[in-house]
Amino acid sequence: MNELTHFDAQGQAHMVDVGAKPATHRIAIAEGYITMQPETLAIIQAGTAKKGDVLGVARLAGIMAAKKTSDLIPLCHPIALTKVSVDFEVLPEKNAVRCEARTETVGQTGVEMEALTAVQIALLTIYDMCKAVDPKMIFKDISLIRKTGGKYKNIESLAL
Repeated sequence: MNELTHFDAQGQAHMVDVGAKPATHRIAIAEGYITMQPETLAIIQAGTAKKGDVLGVARLAGIMAAKKTSDLIPLCHPIALTKVSVDFEVLPEKNAVRCEARTETVGQTGVEMEALTAVQIALLTIYDMCKAVDPKMIFKDISLIRKTGGKYKNIESLAL
């Protein structure tokens, strides 16, 4: 098992020095689910939520969140993202919406925190826009499913 990198020899938290690492093309893909009542899912699919296009707003929120990750997580490096995409899949058989976020950069550190942040904020936005009709929605299985570039060239399905 690798050592925790965000602590120095004295046990103090610090930002990891990535200055000597080579810049590589890095990609991270994360996913998560929000489950809800069938009626809530129908409102989302029909586009009739009182606050507007739920998935469209959630997509923008996820993209914005990825760009702000280093403002939210104290030891994350600010990253020049080259791509952020947030996509949704409506799963009527599970009364759920699946969110997948993909983040990319060419840099010295990975983009997994940005992908995970995008998923969580996108799902929170769905919750916010629909909580008036369904305050018991549940977030599930938020995880990193793929990471490429850097020290670990290709990691698949970490959640499995």
